[in-house]
Amino acid sequence: MIEHIADRGFAAAAAAIAAGRIPGATLGVVTADGRRATRVAGLAQREPVTEALTVEHWFDLASLSKVIATTTMILRLADAGRLDLDRPLTDAIPDLRQYDVANAAERRLTFRDCLAHRTHLPAVEPIYTYGDDPDRLRAFILQREWRAGPPVYSDINFLLLGIAIERLTGGPLDARPLAAGLSWGPPPGPAVATEHCRWRGRVLKGEVHDENCFALGGRTGHAGLFGTVTAVLDFAAGLMDGSGASPAMLAAIRTPVAGSRSCGWELRHPGWSGGDACTPGTIGHTGFTGTGLWIDFARGLAWTLLTNRVHPSRHSDSGIVALRAATGDSIVGAFDSGAPRATA
Repeated sequence: MIEHIADRGFAAAAAAIAAGRIPGATLGVVTADGRRATRVAGLAQREPVTEALTVEHWFDLASLSKVIATTTMILRLADAGRLDLDRPLTDAIPDLRQYDVANAAERRLTFRDCLAHRTHLPAVEPIYTYGDDPDRLRAFILQREWRAGPPVYSDINFLLLGIAIERLTGGPLDARPLAAGLSWGPPPGPAVATEHCRWRGRVLKGEVHDENCFALGGRTGHAGLFGTVTAVLDFAAGLMDGSGASPAMLAAIRTPVAGSRSCGWELRHPGWSGGDACTPGTIGHTGFTGTGLWIDFARGLAWTLLTNRVHPSRHSDSGIVALRAATGDSIVGAFDSGAPRATA
């Protein structure tokens, strides 16, 4: 049955590859009882040379770094009593906006605020255009008076969380242990190409796509993690069976904090990336390079769709939004046609 689910789920990606909208795609599906299947098609690289995509290829996971790495690290530190999610970031970063300790809004932000994107911070900022010294850019992030706006999904939230982890643990993010098949770049295996970066003047392959992450040294709270489909499925399986997270961690990632957002993750809502057939308790996250992971706890079902939709350029209509939703709906439909739901 798991093979049938994978076949059904991969149909939309296969069609997108055939139509030339994306170079390649890998789909992985895993159930709570340990069954899994993968499907792979297309190219890991289209230019300047072609390279076939395989199950061994490492993807730039982009913003999946936020949930697989940063959120997990923060919640484990909370479990260990190293931080309180409802305390301000200044517990870990006392020099945050240190020249305006009385009035700076950033000094009142909590760890939970940043995890759930419940802040005034902007979605993104071209930090890489301000210089090429990672330490100076980190200082810039901490001392800048960020323009205020309504709560939005913000890379800045997770840049701050990454710095907090570094301060609390006394080392860079890549000093923290990762599971097999996950790595801060460059990955120790064949890499999937992303964009022909006009700033760096080359096709990116095995180096982080996100410009800010690259300028900050390639390892930040919002991006920089690479992984294989097997590793992403292993991570999802650990959340479903409880081996990869404590009860407190699972409660944090499954409980709404702000609208459809929990700590780190997005919760199922109409029109979201995982498709409309998911149960309400489903969590998911996407990455700009064309990656995504969704976990339907009630069904005991998770899937990851990994593509290189930005290769060779982000400035094309890859159809990734519709592709993700169609994939999710097909997977859930195939699962429901042949299996009872698990206990949530």
